[in-house]
Amino acid sequence: MTPEQMRDASLLELFSLEADAQTQVLSAGLLALERNPTQADQLEACMRAAHSLKGAARIVGVDAGVSVAHVMEDCLVGAQEGRLLLRAEHIDALLQGTDLLMRIATPGDETLEPAVQSFLLQMAALLDPAATSTITAPPVSFAMPSEQPVPRVEVPLVEEAHLDAEPEPAAQRKGKRSAEGGERVLRVTAERLNSLLDLSSKSLVETQRLKPYLATLQRLKRMHSQSIRALDGLKSQLEASGQSAEVQDALAQAQQLLGQTQQILLQQAADLDEFGWQASQRAQLLYDTALACRMRPFADVLTGQSRMVRDLGRSLGKQVRLYIEGEKTQVDRDVLEKLEAPLTHLLRNAVDHGIELPERRLLAGKPLEGHVRLRASHQAGLLVLEISDDGGGVDLQRLRQSIVERQLSPAETVAQMSEAELLTFLFLPGFSLRDEVTEVSGRGVGLDAVQHMVRQLRGAIVMTHTGEQGSCFHLEVPLTLSVVRSLVVEVGEEAYAFPLAHIERTLELPAEAIVQIEGRQHFWHEGRHIGLVAASQLLNRPPSQTDGQTIKVVVISERETLYGVAVERLIGERVLVVMPLDARLGKVQDISSGALLDDGSVVLIIDVEDLLRSVDKLLSTGRLERIERGQSAAREAARKRVLVVDDSLTVRELQRKLLSNRGYEVAVAVDGMDGWNALRSEDFDLLITDIDMPRMDGIELVTLLRRDSRLQSLPVMVVSYKDREEDRRRGLDAGADYYLAKASFHDDALLDAVVELIGGAQG
Repeated sequence: MTPEQMRDASLLELFSLEADAQTQVLSAGLLALERNPTQADQLEACMRAAHSLKGAARIVGVDAGVSVAHVMEDCLVGAQEGRLLLRAEHIDALLQGTDLLMRIATPGDETLEPAVQSFLLQMAALLDPAATSTITAPPVSFAMPSEQPVPRVEVPLVEEAHLDAEPEPAAQRKGKRSAEGGERVLRVTAERLNSLLDLSSKSLVETQRLKPYLATLQRLKRMHSQSIRALDGLKSQLEASGQSAEVQDALAQAQQLLGQTQQILLQQAADLDEFGWQASQRAQLLYDTALACRMRPFADVLTGQSRMVRDLGRSLGKQVRLYIEGEKTQVDRDVLEKLEAPLTHLLRNAVDHGIELPERRLLAGKPLEGHVRLRASHQAGLLVLEISDDGGGVDLQRLRQSIVERQLSPAETVAQMSEAELLTFLFLPGFSLRDEVTEVSGRGVGLDAVQHMVRQLRGAIVMTHTGEQGSCFHLEVPLTLSVVRSLVVEVGEEAYAFPLAHIERTLELPAEAIVQIEGRQHFWHEGRHIGLVAASQLLNRPPSQTDGQTIKVVVISERETLYGVAVERLIGERVLVVMPLDARLGKVQDISSGALLDDGSVVLIIDVEDLLRSVDKLLSTGRLERIERGQSAAREAARKRVLVVDDSLTVRELQRKLLSNRGYEVAVAVDGMDGWNALRSEDFDLLITDIDMPRMDGIELVTLLRRDSRLQSLPVMVVSYKDREEDRRRGLDAGADYYLAKASFHDDALLDAVVELIGGAQG
């Protein structure tokens, strides 16, 4: 690469960076001028931006950029001098020129040349309407500054981290990007930033290890003081008893040595205490700074949104303005990136569906210009977003009609639905109130996609409606995906963390508050029954052996689902730095990631959505265990446990009821694979299995069982529709202890066989 090529590549990159910054100034200024065409400060800002881009384009030899910026500058100067009043068509053209300048700064667009020629003709007509017929656009060169191809500048995929720094002189700032307010911007890879955050969190944990040493020193100080007092007492006794001078001298020497060591001990304890405090402060500052490097102002996701709302409104024949509040709200850059698409859709939705046409607004007594508001704020560790409009709202009658027509719910039920219940249908896939498909909407691919993206961020979205005064979308997402505020609990003598975003509340339930409804445990809270499950069963931990009179419960929620999860102990709220699990582990059931507690111990962070799926599976298979306390828990443990494996729901339920009525504890599995997983994770006294099942049949299941050292002695009964001798032989040869044909068995036959194999339910 020649020095000239290197110079050209560097200049082109700088021109692209300057175009990025100056076109943002132009877009914001032109939108302000659309509302007040004579606003002097905005005219000056836009004119200077166009002038700067013209000069920059001339330096790098991009003639198209010079031509476009020059004609824009002419238009803005004319407005400054009062020779021209900026109207809507001028603003449209200037915004089009702003887009062209950005395209010119990123070469490679084959359609650029005719677009520039067309723009120059359009601007010439606007600046001098009388000369339209004789205007021809000047030739524009699109050649690059160097005769040889400009080498591609390879830039690694990076994210920008803002670091506080003193402003540099202009000469030193050349070639470096700067953020607002003169803050320097450096390029740092996302992986390196994540590594820094991980190391800083570990250093914060390491400083906590000094606390036990400080506690030990304090205990030594107390013991040392007691030793000195004991020697003083001994000395008094020796003096009173008339001991020899040698003994008294030895005692005095011991007292002197103890006094000296006391001074050293006091000094060392004070130094270690000061060092521990300083280390923890610096570690906390390091952690906070590393975390702040991942945070960016919410305004970073808003670039171009005001322009998009304005342009979309004009294309639909509407006047719409976007008002933004909370632009400086700090959010994790990963969250910002994932918010851009859903926010854009909700804003487009507000313009297209919400804001009415001008004539309808006038009839409704509203101002001609429609308003869309986007508000961002922090609340309890969450980013709260509200997108509202002052449009016509949702036609609830039409919504009811559409629900019935799509056969999503009967008409009688729809008529009784509340407003909130009706609005939830708008989030269903394929649902739209538009009869015709347009470029903007009507395909039914919208709010469901928004909801999906928000849920991926561990957030939630709710829509509210205020009649004909507009609609509002309320979004809550975590401020960061790197840190999670959690409630740490103890299950099976291990620590687990529930993200606070999914916790409704925590409770201590008396044992008598637990009720049985349709064979499942519930408790009554705030006007509704909430299902109760044991965390020890969900997480495959040994159940608690405590005999307390209350049960500690964490009420978790996901969308409309609520469940109470019984835990052993509530440790407390913690802010945890998320540490991803090793990719080689794959998806760990019910766990999303890990973290370190203050004492350096590991805590696993619960995946609440996955946990609720596990609850549903346990419910559907009838394997959900009851939570008992004290003596009744001991009695429950003594009951014989039977696993029924059958792919027929009818047969499963028949066998489960028969055995449950006789006092056995029964779990069910839907096929051989499900049964094998149950056998490996739980203890049973008897297996009853069918033969013909999907995924793994009964013969394969029994064969696996007999090869397992832990399970090979478990009694097995095969119950099958097949009553042929060869089928009976296959089952028994595989290792079954009993074969029963479904076609000929009755209630007593099954129960008698169970008693023969394992005895009564209580053993």
